[in-house]
Amino acid sequence: MAHLLGGENLSIAFATRTVLDSVTVGLEDGDRIGIVGRNGDGKSTLMRLLAGRQTADSGRVTVRAGVHIGYLDQSDVLDGESTVGFAIVGEAADHEWASNRKIREIMGALVGEVDWHANIHSLSGGQKRRVALAKLLIGGDDVIMLDEPTNHLDVEGVAWLAKHLQQRWRANEGAFVVVTHDRWFLDEVCNRTWEVHDGIIDPFDGGYAAYVLARAERDRMNSVIESKRVQLVKKELAWLRRGAPARTAKPKFRIEAANDLIADVPEPRDTVALSRMATARQGKDVLDLENVSLSYGDKEIFKDITLRLAPGERLGLVGVNGAGKTTLLRLLNGEVEPSSGRLKRGKTVQTAVLTQEVRELDDVLDLRVLEVIEREKRSFEVGGKDMSAGALVEQLGFTKDKQWTPVRDLSGGERRRLQLLRLLVGEPNVLMLDEPTNDLDTDTLAAVEDVLDGWPGTLVVVSHDRYLLERVTDHQMAMLGDGKLRGLPGGVDQYLQLREEALSAASKPATAGSGAASGPSEGEKRDARKKLNRVERQLGKVAAAEAKVHSQMSSKVGEYDALDELNAKLAALAGEKAGLELEWLEASEVLE
Repeated sequence: MAHLLGGENLSIAFATRTVLDSVTVGLEDGDRIGIVGRNGDGKSTLMRLLAGRQTADSGRVTVRAGVHIGYLDQSDVLDGESTVGFAIVGEAADHEWASNRKIREIMGALVGEVDWHANIHSLSGGQKRRVALAKLLIGGDDVIMLDEPTNHLDVEGVAWLAKHLQQRWRANEGAFVVVTHDRWFLDEVCNRTWEVHDGIIDPFDGGYAAYVLARAERDRMNSVIESKRVQLVKKELAWLRRGAPARTAKPKFRIEAANDLIADVPEPRDTVALSRMATARQGKDVLDLENVSLSYGDKEIFKDITLRLAPGERLGLVGVNGAGKTTLLRLLNGEVEPSSGRLKRGKTVQTAVLTQEVRELDDVLDLRVLEVIEREKRSFEVGGKDMSAGALVEQLGFTKDKQWTPVRDLSGGERRRLQLLRLLVGEPNVLMLDEPTNDLDTDTLAAVEDVLDGWPGTLVVVSHDRYLLERVTDHQMAMLGDGKLRGLPGGVDQYLQLREEALSAASKPATAGSGAASGPSEGEKRDARKKLNRVERQLGKVAAAEAKVHSQMSSKVGEYDALDELNAKLAALAGEKAGLELEWLEASEVLE
């Protein structure tokens, strides 16, 4: 294999903290490398150094002559005044790029629903991200570097990107480096893993599952089996080996010692014990949606659905954008009234919802992390054992020093962790998580999963992260945009198959004499794209208005008349948001 690029004795520090200390790495033809590590340990910094976008304090980066490097940044680097089409293909005529099958596939998968003539500044953050990814992938770079490419991609988008990278080059051609918290994606596309920690880089053969195995073996050899970090690794390793043995078929190293290491590790969750504890806390009745329909105008978002949640049940929800996943959580939480049918709620049920926003922390910005948790409760029960607030905070990655950091100084990922902790110490018995993996690194995700393993309550998770869904939930259901709920005995793979079949059926022309319509015209599709852009801009305005109301509420504590008025505003905004989501769904159906 030919050498493509490398970094030799790279060191870089920020203020008084050394991020990388004399590290040496190389990239060869055929390398498919995933970079893992805690947030702030230098993953993106390493990638920027290798791409020539940042200069090291010492050391050097060498690139073989003629090698072209493509780079997907986390930040918005597109010209806001440019159109979508120009941002992706420049001045190339339509016939030039449209005749290329690879480019057509990339366009269809990533920007098929985006108005080709819209200015970049009018797009949502997710749309801008997809445009930037499409621009990168249509190029002919020898090496591509992807910093969090799965952000803003749904389950289907992540699966498509994985397949594209698998097929982009021949086995011993090209190379890519990816930083992502999506562990399924890492396992699917990578043949090597670099772990960045404590200023150094530890290389491992294989994807995420192989990396977990190798890390367990390394830690055994280093005699640190009893450390807190290793306990998390052992538990996750046990799940990987028992729950998905096919994932570990490719390691090139000896794994017998790792298997010995986990021989006495119990299942991640004692389902029977947790169910018994949940029943004791909740009673037999939890939350039931009975023959529920929900309409806005003449559009039904749910059509006569029934969902019964049992004590200790762990349900994962996956579905297309606009299908109503978040709305379903709001129905279960009693925030939205159904048009027909009813929500039956157990007498002792106490719900908590982790939303996609972190504005719930706005009222505690001046408090320190530990103060926020201790204000809620000083002890917490995990897996039948009492744990102090400090111990729980430390388990989710807040070191003793970090526990005394003001909330306003926390990073996005740290705020996300604190948001979840704050919900957990309130001891709800029904927990609903809406896209909980945002801004969390792989180690933190493992820690969150470990806490959830011992949590004796009913859990509902909405996520595009299939690894998390399969890891913390016992069964999954699909929402395909037709107002129904479908069970998925085959998990996320079955969902992707259902979506593929639906898209294939929608693309077939109607048979003669069937009386079916032949599908939308190009003009109708253009109108639908414009409608999508308009609705997404309006949704952004509604989100900003909701944030403003939440901010006002935090300053009106105890002023009940004012709070009633603000609650009414929130309800109106929620209705407007739901209506816009339905408009979005109608327009997206035209483009499917």
